[in-house]
Order: sequence, then structure tokens, then C-alpha cells
Amino acid sequence: MASSSFVYVTYIRTTPEKLWDALTKPGFTRQYWFGITMDCAWEKGAPWKMVFEDGRVADAGEILEIEKPRRIVIKWRNEFMPELKAEGYSRCVIALEPVNESVKLTITHTIDKEGSKFIQAVSGGWPQILASLKSLLETGEALPRPVRK
Repeated sequence: MASSSFVYVTYIRTTPEKLWDALTKPGFTRQYWFGITMDCAWEKGAPWKMVFEDGRVADAGEILEIEKPRRIVIKWRNEFMPELKAEGYSRCVIALEPVNESVKLTITHTIDKEGSKFIQAVSGGWPQILASLKSLLETGEALPRPVRK
């Protein structure tokens, strides 16, 4: 079956433990994910969802694999855009690898659909989110919320 994928790699001057906390603790995610909160117990089989500030669910799924502080695999589906939700579940692998005094963060997002609009959407979203995360961990300040045109 044909699939679509997006891979993004960045290096963040931090420790794996601090990056893990930033990825999994709601107080951190709200800062760099522009107000969105992750709601999850962060254990294998746990439900996972991203919630907008107004309470609407943005995306939802399940934790398929988790190995603190190295790897998270999420079964992920968009919940608020009908055309993206119709594509079904994707798979997001978040991998952390210590490299000297930084951490290599790799996001691999795939879906079993050629020409996926969902993958096209995350291809634009992940770079903004991860740049904001990097800024937060390295400077103490997340990037400003992007202005929608």
C-alpha cells in the first residue's frame, strides 16, 4: 500500500529528561504548542488527545509504544477537520537521542495513504511547533503564536 510521510530532525541544547518533560507535561506543551494541551497518562495503551484552549479536541489517538526518555509512538488522527479525519489514523514516532550536550529530536509522521492531506498539514505544523519548543528550552521563551491569514 502506498503511504505518505514527513520526517523532521532538529537538535536542541538540553537533556533528554528536560525534552521529555517538555513533550509530555501540559504546562510545557501549552507554551510552545500555542495554547494546545496534551491530555495523556503517557503509558502504553493510554488514550491521547490534543485539546484546544476552548476545549475542542484537535487530534486524538493512543500511545502504542513508550520508552522514557527515548521514544513515543502515537496512533494519531485529526478530529476537527472532516477531510483530514476521513483519512484515518496516522503513526507518529518521536525519538530522542543524546548527542554531546544536546538532544537529536526526530519526528516521523506516516499514514497509509498516498498524497495525504493530513501529512501535508503536519508538514507545515511540525516545523513551527518544534522551532517554538527549541526556543522555549534554549532561551526560556516559546515563539509567538503564528498569525492566521
